[in-house]
Amino acid sequence: MKFIETSIPGLVLIEPIVYRDDRGYFFESYQKAAWQSAGIYCTFVQDNEAYSRYGAVRGLHYQLPPFQQDKLVRVIHGEVLDVVIDIRPQAATYGQHFSAILSDANKRQLFIPAGFAHGYATLSDTAIFAYKCSQYYSRDHEAGIGHDDPQLNIDWQIPNQNRIISPKDQQLPPLGQHLKWPQA
Repeated sequence: MKFIETSIPGLVLIEPIVYRDDRGYFFESYQKAAWQSAGIYCTFVQDNEAYSRYGAVRGLHYQLPPFQQDKLVRVIHGEVLDVVIDIRPQAATYGQHFSAILSDANKRQLFIPAGFAHGYATLSDTAIFAYKCSQYYSRDHEAGIGHDDPQLNIDWQIPNQNRIISPKDQQLPPLGQHLKWPQA
């Protein structure tokens, strides 16, 4: 596996080694020893999967302590624009966002540590998105930031009229009004 540091400390893009032959392909999507060699120590307790169609924008979500989550995200089928925002108030990169195309073709994954809001837009006709979490989901600790926050100015690569947003996500506040991540 190749671990690529991004412009935001702690956020790591992962490119697995894919073995292809006449039968298809094989790759390790997670291997604890490789992660620890890269300085990432995380235990996952929950796997999630979501199916979406073109235009679906999910997020930007996060969980407040004590249910904050590290995540490992990837696309099993299709293509998404994956977006994260640093919401750690003490970080020099607070309020900055990072995005990457994740797809079944490139097999890239993104490790998202706690302290980031996360979302994605489905760019292909359909997509299956899978992610591991280091903490269990808690409805009482869920929070989020509006995908269309003008301060963030995220290019979701989906025209506004084609975006499919859940009623819950339509109500998410902008970055300046979100439930604050605690100071370290």
